[in-house]
Amino acid sequence: MNWWDDALHRAMAEVLLAGALAGLVGVHVVLRRLSFFTMALTHATFPGVVAASIIGVNILVGGVVAGAIVALGVAALSRRRSQHTAAATGVLLSGGFALGAGLVATQNGFSRDLTSFLVGSILTVSPQDLVTTAVVLVVVAGVLLACARPLRYTGFDRDGAQAAGFATGAWDVVLLLAIQVAVVTIVPAIGTILALALIVAPAAAARQWSHRLGIITALAVTLGALSGLGGLYASSRWDVAAGASITLTATAILALSTVLSRLVTFGHTATARLRASTA
Repeated sequence: MNWWDDALHRAMAEVLLAGALAGLVGVHVVLRRLSFFTMALTHATFPGVVAASIIGVNILVGGVVAGAIVALGVAALSRRRSQHTAAATGVLLSGGFALGAGLVATQNGFSRDLTSFLVGSILTVSPQDLVTTAVVLVVVAGVLLACARPLRYTGFDRDGAQAAGFATGAWDVVLLLAIQVAVVTIVPAIGTILALALIVAPAAAARQWSHRLGIITALAVTLGALSGLGGLYASSRWDVAAGASITLTATAILALSTVLSRLVTFGHTATARLRASTA
């Protein structure tokens, strides 16, 4: 039997690619504290994905178009840090999801597909989805690598970046669009609702072990891939929904990383104090 004809093999390849992609963009989400904005993007993706499915085009197209519109709005809102900005973004989040639910309600018999949009359907991933995820992973990695300096400068020293002549607003859009493309790409595997956890959790776990961007990125990509593979195994082993299982695995990795990093920190502190007291 052809390897590509086996649903489980395709699912394994997809979760590895999707987990790596999520970890890659998740580093920037965590370091720039964009989790709430990313949640707005994931919810705003929903109506675009549903609309694309209804009219019969690739969901990546619909999701990217809808998300790009919202990404521009989020980028504009992110330049004004205030309570009103957060409230407006929250309305954007719920409004996008409501629009998607309304589109689903207009289609007779279409409601049965709602779950696959929300929580993913990893075992129905096609070879085309695998190719798309692999291409997007390479493209996003290339963009983030090529734009590493302005993105890092804009994220960590915005005033300095503006003084140096960087168009901070434009670079915000580049990053948000990269995040949006990643979200839409992993929708078939994880769904729009659960994508946020796979993006944030591995990067947040990696952040606890280093302050160097390169190391954090490598760890986040590795933990993202492991979250996908471990979640898929748990799903097949205990007959749990794959999207939920992958999300829970990513969450468990974050929790375990938090505990271990604190134990290591406590051990180093205790050792230092012991050496100081015996010196």
